[in-house]
Amino acid sequence: MFLNDLYHALDPVAFSLGPLTVRWYGLAYLTGFVLAGIIMYRTARRWRLDLTLDDVLNVMTGVCLGIIVGGRLGYVIFYGAGYYLANPLAILAVNEGGMSFHGGLVGAIVGGAIVCRSTRINIATACDLIACGAPWGLFFGRLANFVNGELWGKECDLPWGVMFETGGNVYRHPSQLYEALLEGVALFFVLWALSRKVPPRPQGTFMGAFLVWYGVCRFLIEFVRVPDIQLGYLFGFVTMGQLLSLPLIFVGAWLLVRARREARPQVGHVD
Repeated sequence: MFLNDLYHALDPVAFSLGPLTVRWYGLAYLTGFVLAGIIMYRTARRWRLDLTLDDVLNVMTGVCLGIIVGGRLGYVIFYGAGYYLANPLAILAVNEGGMSFHGGLVGAIVGGAIVCRSTRINIATACDLIACGAPWGLFFGRLANFVNGELWGKECDLPWGVMFETGGNVYRHPSQLYEALLEGVALFFVLWALSRKVPPRPQGTFMGAFLVWYGVCRFLIEFVRVPDIQLGYLFGFVTMGQLLSLPLIFVGAWLLVRARREARPQVGHVD
């Protein structure tokens, strides 16, 4: 099985320089942030918005900080299962893993909005631009999950099944790669196709499409992904990931309807 052989040939550590150890997980975040910023800037230029490179860098700085803080707090709140109440200092141990997409999303919006308000950048347009670049961050993040051998799927007998070191002596769905392809590559090309139109589609279109697509894909993939062991199934049949994805679908659908109804044009700075 090609994927199984590939997984066992990979090392979570990219390289070491003396006492410094660089892991693929950290490089995945860095690569995702850089690509998101590039796409955001190029899209803004294609839409002919009055946003400079400094504007984009400032917004991305707020987004990055928001993702890290929100992603960690989201994991602590939604997936911690009381562990961090008993071990509060462990909240700071980000190097041990534990980030939540849903918390990171909220953090990214809050962090980006704070910067936008201080620099007089339209928040709705900034959210649409960020949505266009975010899929690559998801793509590389899920690849890093695969390399780390975490967040694997249920047992399967498919040709691409993988026997993860922490998953027992059975082949499992590489659910991390399913998410990388659907929430990363596929979602990027959907948003890229939508963003080609000039003048651009109304405010809220891209964030709405992002939330609906991600929410639906994540909800479906959870059926073949093993829930976090400390939580298991909530109410006996639903995972935390599915529960948190439902609001994304509803909010995204509302944004799409609102965007079509109000047809507010994309703008850079506000007066």
